[in-house]
Amino acid sequence: MRGINIVRKFVTLTTLAAVWTVYSMVAIAAPIDTTGELTVTGSVTVNGANAVSGATVFTDSTITTAQGSSAVVSLGKLGRVEVQEGTTVNLKFSNTGVIAMVDLGKVRVSTPAGVASTVTTKNATFVGDASQADNFLVEAECSHSHVDTASGVVTMREGSSAKQVVAGSTAVAGNLTQTGCAPCARPGSNPAPVFGGPLWLLAAAAVGVGLAIYFGTREDDNGGGGSVIVVSPSR
Repeated sequence: MRGINIVRKFVTLTTLAAVWTVYSMVAIAAPIDTTGELTVTGSVTVNGANAVSGATVFTDSTITTAQGSSAVVSLGKLGRVEVQEGTTVNLKFSNTGVIAMVDLGKVRVSTPAGVASTVTTKNATFVGDASQADNFLVEAECSHSHVDTASGVVTMREGSSAKQVVAGSTAVAGNLTQTGCAPCARPGSNPAPVFGGPLWLLAAAAVGVGLAIYFGTREDDNGGGGSVIVVSPSR
């Protein structure tokens, strides 16, 4: 009888050990539920509903900020996403990475080393280097998109081409002069203005101004009273 009890206890302990092992494996394999905490300034909506600071943000949420408003989504070990004014962004995140899809506006992504970060616009895809900490701003406009890398390295993929944008540099994807879109307001972004008239007319005007200055100065040197002679570039 004692031997039977020992066998029963052994079988029970073995069964418990097996169940615990299977439970542990399932728990490890199951994804951890990652959420974000929202900080709001001004008027912000999440999935169309008005949002307040302290609200929980789940993956695949769409965040919209009004003009003069902003939002910050803190993702714990994943980093943070700053949604600046006048922006609509769909935000997805998991245990290992963050993906932001921007229609219009500005989004800054800050992630530590080991976390993948991607921002997509209609013009390009911007991928942070997961081997190091990244901090970069993407601005999506009507016809083009800008990326400014503050730290780390970002790869800008536009069609079949790829360009690395290192810390302290910027890059543009798209067409800065697309018809129907407002000109880019960023300094140095627009092409230099082109003179619309013939080059000979521009040269004649320059000569005329030079002669006017010459004769005016000569008249003053001679002490004469008369009027300044102005030579017209064309008749």
